[in-house]
Amino acid sequence: MIRVFLPQDSVAQALGAEAVAQALRDGAHRRGLDIAMVRTGSRGMLWLEPLLEVETPEGRIAYGPVAPGDVEALFEAGFLAGGAHPLRQGRPEEMPWLARQQRLTFARCGIIDPLSFADYRATGGLRGLEAALAMGGEAVVAEVTASGLRGRGGAGFPTGIKWRTVRAAAADRKYVVCNADEGDSGTFADRMLMEGDPFTLIEGMVIAGLATGATKGFVYLRSEYPLAHRMLRAAIAVAEGAGLLGPDILGSGQAFHLEVRLGAGAYICGEETSLLESLEGRRGIVRAKPPIPALRGLFGRPTLVNNLLSFAAVPWILTHGGAAYAECGMGRSRGTMPFQLAGNVRRGGLVELGFGLTLRDLVEGFGGGTRSGRPVRAVQVGGPLGAYFPEGMLDLPLDYEALAGARGMLGHGGVVVFDDSVDMARQARFAFEFCAAESCGKCTPCRIGAVRGMETLDKVIAGREPQRNLALVKDLCEVMQDGSLCAMGGLTPLPVMSALTHFPEDFAPEAAPLAAE
Repeated sequence: MIRVFLPQDSVAQALGAEAVAQALRDGAHRRGLDIAMVRTGSRGMLWLEPLLEVETPEGRIAYGPVAPGDVEALFEAGFLAGGAHPLRQGRPEEMPWLARQQRLTFARCGIIDPLSFADYRATGGLRGLEAALAMGGEAVVAEVTASGLRGRGGAGFPTGIKWRTVRAAAADRKYVVCNADEGDSGTFADRMLMEGDPFTLIEGMVIAGLATGATKGFVYLRSEYPLAHRMLRAAIAVAEGAGLLGPDILGSGQAFHLEVRLGAGAYICGEETSLLESLEGRRGIVRAKPPIPALRGLFGRPTLVNNLLSFAAVPWILTHGGAAYAECGMGRSRGTMPFQLAGNVRRGGLVELGFGLTLRDLVEGFGGGTRSGRPVRAVQVGGPLGAYFPEGMLDLPLDYEALAGARGMLGHGGVVVFDDSVDMARQARFAFEFCAAESCGKCTPCRIGAVRGMETLDKVIAGREPQRNLALVKDLCEVMQDGSLCAMGGLTPLPVMSALTHFPEDFAPEAAPLAAE
């Protein structure tokens, strides 16, 4: 029986994967062929979705992007034997996009059946957990610390310190919470992993529970990811049946239980204390700190809150060792980062590499420049609250310190490309508008400052006293940055001021002196 592989993740489905699957079944039936179709996640080459692969003696051969109308010609070309066709891409691992990457966290995505526990084990799954059980909690925390892993949700806080703090806290019960509320524009790595390799997340959370003494975990998932929700719940059920979850993890006598909770679409719930409020059944409003969640979090108990990508990196770290993970990257930014390339770009998708590649290499080397064919003018890094960088700054290395030094941030790794038709004054206004819509309303600088900023930029765009109003925008940004309770208001000035600094001509000729300050 010949095996063919077709993604079932959200992007592939949006681009017609189900119709392609039906066309393949119909074509095989008409020819009396017996094929086994394996539905996978995505490899991350989104411009080639749906990407069809077939198992041959030479390895898997890929064809894409495949439309239902292409299927008949593919059969005629002998694609089941790897035959020549205009859509033939060759062996995926030899394609430049994938060959240059360091796939550690996303090594299985697009390769295995996401809900096959046998596939997961056959590709190295559970080795990290087995190592963790053998070495004990203290040694696990030491390995995570040695790896240099930092929070992949945006803050970049050392993961090992969080784990050690929760482990040392005395309590009758502790929790592990995964922040999967992936709300940044241009980001999709969390969704891709949940839809393509959910057992990696589950294994990472189990390891975290064993290391910190927590016996209960929650995945806080955004409601806009219905397929990821279904896949994750199904994976949890499989994991429970296989002994990966439950009262006796792999026969160790240690317990860890996991469930998924859906958010209601509030961006602010990506902030860890708002997330905890929502998990407890209340409105998502930022908590004052201290106390920090590691000491007093969910239901007043010590709680480990990490981003999904942080947990998903842990099985590889425990399998290969913290030192091996730390060999990737540069400076204080160790390991790999799944960069998500989106916007006006020819080849959008997920690129997992060690920290240190440049924005130019990502946008031009992997992305192939703009989809429109016009020059790149601006690139926003780090989501809707990230800075805009002009074309002249694309040689910036992508790591936490370099971006912070350039008055930007890495965030969740989202990179959105704009060509020279973009109006940066309106992009700056959008930052204020976004903050005004998504603020939890608890603190005045964020709640009021965003509205006043939006109104003031409207005056600038209309040409009303631009220099005076731009000075007011700068003052508002200072107040929001210094006085906001959380990063929602504190980071909104980042896209605004970067637009003013690097693209003053889009606001008014008089804006140039302000930008030079």
